[in-house]
Amino acid sequence: MGRGKVELKRIENSTSRQVTFSKRKNGLLKKAFELSILCDAEVALLIFSPSGKAYQFASHDMDRSIARYRNEVGLMEFNNYQRSRTIEFWMSEIDNLRRTIDTLEAKHKHLAGEDLSTLGMKELKQLERQLKNGVERIRAKKRRIISEHISLLKKRQRALQEDNTRLQKKLHEANLNTRAFGAEECDAFGRSSGSSGFGGPHDGAVI
Repeated sequence: MGRGKVELKRIENSTSRQVTFSKRKNGLLKKAFELSILCDAEVALLIFSPSGKAYQFASHDMDRSIARYRNEVGLMEFNNYQRSRTIEFWMSEIDNLRRTIDTLEAKHKHLAGEDLSTLGMKELKQLERQLKNGVERIRAKKRRIISEHISLLKKRQRALQEDNTRLQKKLHEANLNTRAFGAEECDAFGRSSGSSGFGGPHDGAVI
């Protein structure tokens, strides 16, 4: 009886998926090697694991095989002019980023009150407005935090007062119950003493 058709889909269990990847990868590399030997084929194989690790096999030089593939499918290699333009582009990007960093660092120093000698009256007034606006926002934030903290403390105070009132009420009820119980015991003791044989001097006496 033949095996049923196996549905190909992603293995959800990470451990099983890693084990299967390792086994299938080794089998694929072995098949590529056998194909290059048995059929004298130029074979280049690249495998990237889910974590990004690269595995490769090349029966000849990998770079030569990739260049041959690019030529076969019509992908042109970068010439020297294209490489030069690419380098120029990235050098320009680096210069722009450096200028941006220098500008941001200078603004940071100005906000800290440092290196103000390069600023004119207009720039100083603008910086002063920015600082005032910043201070107002900071104060508003502080007031909001303090208000929220005060509200929280008031809620805690009310809760503690309610707990204190409840405990005082229970204590008062306990004291009343204790007094009532003591009065009942005294009354019961007095009645039992009056009915015993140890009463007054004429009880049971014959003259």
